[in-house]
Amino acid sequence: MASVEHLTDRAPKVSVEELLDGFYPSPRFKDVSFSSYRPDPSQPSQSAAVRGLRAFAATVDEPEPSGLRKLFGARKAPSRAGIYLDGGFGVGKTHLLASLWHATQGPKAFGTFVEYTNLCGVLSFRKTVESLSGYNLVCIDEFELDDPGDTVMMSRLMRELADAGVKLAATSNTLPGSLGEGRFAAVDFQREIQVLADQFDVLRIDGEDYRHRGLPQPPAPLSESGLRDHVRNYSGNGGVLAEDDFGDLIHHLAGVHPSKYRQMLDGVEAVAWHRVSTITEQSVALRFVVLADRLYDRDVPIFASGVPFDKLFTDEMMHGGYMKKYYRAVSRLTALARQGGSVA
Repeated sequence: MASVEHLTDRAPKVSVEELLDGFYPSPRFKDVSFSSYRPDPSQPSQSAAVRGLRAFAATVDEPEPSGLRKLFGARKAPSRAGIYLDGGFGVGKTHLLASLWHATQGPKAFGTFVEYTNLCGVLSFRKTVESLSGYNLVCIDEFELDDPGDTVMMSRLMRELADAGVKLAATSNTLPGSLGEGRFAAVDFQREIQVLADQFDVLRIDGEDYRHRGLPQPPAPLSESGLRDHVRNYSGNGGVLAEDDFGDLIHHLAGVHPSKYRQMLDGVEAVAWHRVSTITEQSVALRFVVLADRLYDRDVPIFASGVPFDKLFTDEMMHGGYMKKYYRAVSRLTALARQGGSVA
């Protein structure tokens, strides 16, 4: 029987060690592999991406030059330090990135772009470089540049890790040379953006969002009485059903650093949100995107009343500089709402 708690009562404290220990694929992707990826037969770029990543995995595990070759300065093969998976929402980029992580030997790190920027904030940039320079592979999921400071910091981080011999792999919905477009004056930071682009070979993955491929339309929100009945009758699997008023949850998130959202969801097997409403403030919306990502990572079903998730963000947001963040969040929340509709 599930216990009912409130996310608004949770404000976890996370140590630096716990932050460092968290750089591995989420539970949703803990058992994935190249073999478990199902390419769309009508999209040959998906099968090509698997082949390219298998070949890249072999370069990660190649031993460093030694003996006379190392003594006389053997040169590395003239390949770029990283591989970059570009494609739309739901084509399986994170699945493939996690498969690469599982297919290679350690030490290695796997995290989202936001988690790496948080790491730099907690450890300092220099200590982050020192911590990651001894790794064989660093995987960066959902690579997005939100402001000029992040652009400069991440370009430096990737350059220094590449110089240290670390292999890099990243996913995004934007080609490396286009990062930052529509969010800030990209022309003023073109040099830093180009440094990022120069680190990667690009694998384009075409296709439709698999979460919507052949599936019905997203379920309509529950009525308030229906949601209360659902919470009252929910049996679960012995974990926590986190029930919150949406407005209270939004207010609470402002006081919890996004780096702690993962720990805030510990033990939660489903969430119930009362009176979901459209978010109108950009800063609030961006925080909520992080929560949506962490819920998706943990495969947490959602039960909700109020507006449907395709109305969660304003039209202006859905067509603005952060539109890709918001479309990803809507896609993931819709998938979790569908899942909630199938849970008794």
